Amino acid sequence: MSRPRAARIAVERDSDRVRIVALDGSDFVRPRLLRADGHHVSVAFVSSSATLLAGDDLRIDIDVGPGVSLELVEPSGMVAYNARGGQASWSACVRVGDDAHVTWAAAPFVVAGGADVLRRTEIELADGASMLLRELLVLGRHNEVGGCVRSMLEASLASVPLLVEDLDLREPLRRSAPGILGSARVLGTVALLGVCRPPSECVHETSLAGPGALARCIATDAHTAWNQLAPVWRRWHGVVNSPIWDTHAS
Repeated sequence: MSRPRAARIAVERDSDRVRIVALDGSDFVRPRLLRADGHHVSVAFVSSSATLLAGDDLRIDIDVGPGVSLELVEPSGMVAYNARGGQASWSACVRVGDDAHVTWAAAPFVVAGGADVLRRTEIELADGASMLLRELLVLGRHNEVGGCVRSMLEASLASVPLLVEDLDLREPLRRSAPGILGSARVLGTVALLGVCRPPSECVHETSLAGPGALARCIATDAHTAWNQLAPVWRRWHGVVNSPIWDTHAS
């Protein structure tokens, strides 16, 4: 049985403007052009169906040509539903060309009770490229113990590993231990990749061994988590060559 097709975005620079090479939807999400201005372009992901259900394999493939600045927006969150013994998967592969830049303000990813989901994000940055990524992982809906999730993030800069992370949150008892999530059910992350963070005394920020940094928080709800991370997002946005168009999910 063949895998379902991936949603695909491909953009490249054509003189003083951006050329849209591909905006291809899948059975699960469809990219929609919001605006383009010079070499900056903004694209939204719109859900095509209720996801993620057992057996779903949602894939996103993104190619950003040299010198292009791409903003990705998610107007609404995603829910991984009760898998009833099955498993769902979500994956994204982002390739960013020389001196290109990407910002992705991902909406909350909710892992409902009984869900079993594997998340994987791969980011390949060329020389001079950068990316700013926000993730909000929510374990369970209201008054619900979240299901199983394993979330992996791999980023490289000029083919050199920059960040390799594997968050295994499949066991509720283990993840609720002190020092992991405790009583919190939301894990919020902002990742700056390819450029160094501006100076800060914020205790939630950690510089990577290479150019980049992570800011992370835990909270009882997504709104609180985002409020904690919003100042970091705005400050780090200033070192990524991308305009703020007030289209970020909040």
